[in-house]
Amino acid sequence: MPAKNQAKRVANVVKPNRGKKDAAKKVLKPKATAIKKRKERFIVQFHRPYTLKTGPAPKCPRHIAPVVKKNDAFSVIKYPLTTESAMKKIEDTNTLVFIVDTRCNKIQVKEAMKKLYDIKAVKVNTLIRPDGKKKAMVRLHADHDALEIANKIGLL
Repeated sequence: MPAKNQAKRVANVVKPNRGKKDAAKKVLKPKATAIKKRKERFIVQFHRPYTLKTGPAPKCPRHIAPVVKKNDAFSVIKYPLTTESAMKKIEDTNTLVFIVDTRCNKIQVKEAMKKLYDIKAVKVNTLIRPDGKKKAMVRLHADHDALEIANKIGLL
């Protein structure tokens, strides 16, 4: 008895080529395209996509001109101190005591003293008082007398 699929094999081999008409039909026949299926959503929350964030563009500017930070000698030294301890420093250690701007440093205080009072400062000690103001103790050079300069400033 012949094998089960042998007849089909023989029939497929013996089949004649049907011709150019079938080939033309195969070319013209549109291929089926798969319809894209929407992705199933299992999450309940909806996260909004990121969108363009624009900066403020005011019609009228809030500031007319940029603020220029003053850093001159007059803004560094505010006023001299006239307490008893400050007077004692003037007499004993040739030192003047001033309240200065909290953001200035010792070098700026030294330069401001030179510019305002024509004094050569040897040393500057600073501290911030409990009320938040900065106190600077300016030790003067031996050429200058603190008492004379205090009189010139108007302390005594």
